Amino acid sequence: MKEKQAEQVLDRVFEKTGLNGLAPEWRVYEECRFDHCNLAGADLSGLVFRSCTFESCDLSLAKLAGTGLQEVRFANCKLLGLQFSDCRKLLLRINFDRCMLKLSAFIGLELKNTIFVDCDLQEADFTGANMSGAEFGNCDLRQAIFFHTNLEKADFRTAFNYSLSPEANRIRKARFSISGLSGLLDIYDIELD
Repeated sequence: MKEKQAEQVLDRVFEKTGLNGLAPEWRVYEECRFDHCNLAGADLSGLVFRSCTFESCDLSLAKLAGTGLQEVRFANCKLLGLQFSDCRKLLLRINFDRCMLKLSAFIGLELKNTIFVDCDLQEADFTGANMSGAEFGNCDLRQAIFFHTNLEKADFRTAFNYSLSPEANRIRKARFSISGLSGLLDIYDIELD
């Protein structure tokens, strides 16, 4: 007996919809746009999003077990507490613009050259992630966790409120502003004037 192939949705716009607006048989979304959708708490496990854009959406606490995010852009989205580390690792590629990412987890992910612009990343967890070449443009990193994180060539020049240990992370050729140096030195409990 042949297993029914999952239906693919191509080049479609979803506006102001919730999980009910997505049919259960649709497993792959390619080149789709999600605009002002409320997917907070939704179970997106096993779905695949390729070359999709989420704009002004709420995906807070959505379940991402085995979810494929391939070339996905999030703009002006609320993504509180998302466990990106539960996503499918193969071909994972995501970028963020003006997003609320408090308490989100990127633990152990390969996120080379990922771009975060104007994002709130307070208490986000990047433990063990490969963030080499990542850009944290004008991002709030208050209490974000960087531990055994590869930050080589990452750009922190306009990021603020970060605190990371040069000894517990790889920071070779990472870029920092003079005003942000305190975020590299605060673990030593020294005072800068």
